[in-house]
Amino acid sequence: MFIQVITAPCSRAEDVKAVHQGWREELGPGAVGFLGGTFGVTDDGLFIGVVRFESEEAARKNEGRPEQDAWAAKMAAVMDGPATFDDYTDVTTFLAGGSDDAGFVQVIRGTVDDIEGAKALVSDPGDLPTMRPEVIGGTFAVKPDGSYTQTVAFTSEAAAREGEQQEPPAEVREQMEKFFSNATFHDLHDPWFVTL
Repeated sequence: MFIQVITAPCSRAEDVKAVHQGWREELGPGAVGFLGGTFGVTDDGLFIGVVRFESEEAARKNEGRPEQDAWAAKMAAVMDGPATFDDYTDVTTFLAGGSDDAGFVQVIRGTVDDIEGAKALVSDPGDLPTMRPEVIGGTFAVKPDGSYTQTVAFTSEAAAREGEQQEPPAEVREQMEKFFSNATFHDLHDPWFVTL
C-alpha cells in the first residue's frame, strides 16, 4: 500500500467536500489502484487528507492524468493556502484498517526511533478489540527517517472519549509512551470518505 497525506489551511470544509464528491463521480472511475481516502478539517482550520493506493506506481499514474491536474486546481481554489504532500511507501494496517462508517477519526503525527518496534506494536493490537471496542482500525505510515502519520477510526467521538478514560495495562502504556511520546493529535470531528 502507498499513502499520500495532504495538508493545507482551510476554512471552507463544505466546499472541499463538494470538490471531493466531484472527483468521485468524474475522475474516480479512471483512478487505477485507488483504494480510498479519509478527509476532514480540524477545529483550527487544517485540512487533512489521507489517500490510499495499491502502490506508488499507481498513485503516480493517477497524478499524471490531465483531468487530475484540473481537479487539483479546483482543490487549491477552496484552500486558504498551499498544500503540503507527504508520501509513504511503508504502511501497516491494524484491525479492520478503518471504515467509511467511522464517526470520528484521529490523525496522529510524530516521529519514532524504532520503526520496526512501532510497526510491531501497531500490527498486534492484543486485547485492544476487547478493551476499546469503539476502535474500528486504522493505518500506520512511516518514512525511513521515522516520521509517521497514523489514522485511527472510531465508531463515534463520544465512544472514543469514553474509551480514553480507561487505563491501559502498564506494559501497553509503557510501549505507547516509548514510541509515541512526541505525537501530535489532529481530530476530525466530521470526517468524510471517498471510495469507489
